[in-house]
Amino acid sequence: MSNYKQNRILVTGGAGFLGSHLCESLLREGSHVICVDNFFTGHKSNIGHLIDNKNFELIRHDITFPLYLEVDQIYNLACPASPIHYQYDPVQTIKTAVHGAINMLGLAKRTGAKIFQASTSEVYGDPETHPQNEAYWGKVNPIGARSCYDEGKRCAETLFFDYHRQHGLIIKVGRIFNTYGPKMHPQDGRVVSNFIMQALQNKDITIYGDGDQTRSFCFVDDLISGIKLFMNSEDSFKGPVNLGNPSEFTILELAEKIISLIGSNSKIIYMPLPEDDPRQRQPDISLAKNKFFSVKKNLTESSTKIRKERGEEGRKVGRCSCQ
Repeated sequence: MSNYKQNRILVTGGAGFLGSHLCESLLREGSHVICVDNFFTGHKSNIGHLIDNKNFELIRHDITFPLYLEVDQIYNLACPASPIHYQYDPVQTIKTAVHGAINMLGLAKRTGAKIFQASTSEVYGDPETHPQNEAYWGKVNPIGARSCYDEGKRCAETLFFDYHRQHGLIIKVGRIFNTYGPKMHPQDGRVVSNFIMQALQNKDITIYGDGDQTRSFCFVDDLISGIKLFMNSEDSFKGPVNLGNPSEFTILELAEKIISLIGSNSKIIYMPLPEDDPRQRQPDISLAKNKFFSVKKNLTESSTKIRKERGEEGRKVGRCSCQ
């Protein structure tokens, strides 16, 4: 009989863009996945195809309230992440980031689970250091329209490290940079989805500011691989660690590329830049590169061994977002 132990993994925000991809990936590896979502920005359609999987559970729950489960790992992804969503109810956004972190950390403390926090590049605010590395403390407006998200995530990071120091929790804090791919919310107001939707409808493509501000976009599969590699790194490696793609380009270049790829008749128009919108965003992923390559090798070897024990073919570990 195989001594393989199935991981019980909780994914908060599991019906969202990133969460649904993470649930799929963990299920493919044979884990038992508990997806928790309040469906404010997540959609059942993102995880509907998983309902019949015997290793998948779905719970409708708001993590601003405590949750009592028995799990081995927690991926805390729950929080509105686009301005149009997190500014809709800024107080609730802060509660999700802060109360949600407290409740998930409390669950990790009770069960002894390892816990990952989906932090964000927005903790760097409108950065004066470029590219941004993990040692940079950021430049964030604490009272602006974006502060409910930016400061909420910064407070969550503080909570994670305080729980680690005070209670010995095994924590992983990853700062996620701009990500794109299937299951993005088409009306989330973010630049990739905005440009694509406008171009498909031959509407004017709206650029806020002069278009010279930069972003660095990572494909969702690569980001999910990076998150899992981080979670499976040595327990002493807590982060924070940047997760994203260091390739940088301007918003105007992105708009022109999308128009070209779609063959759209859209014209580019310019609108005033929103308050506190960052002028530049590019991750320094040196730390991730140094830490994750050895983890990837070990994971590939161990997953192949497990699948041989279970009579399954080995499956290669996906590309890492730090490649």
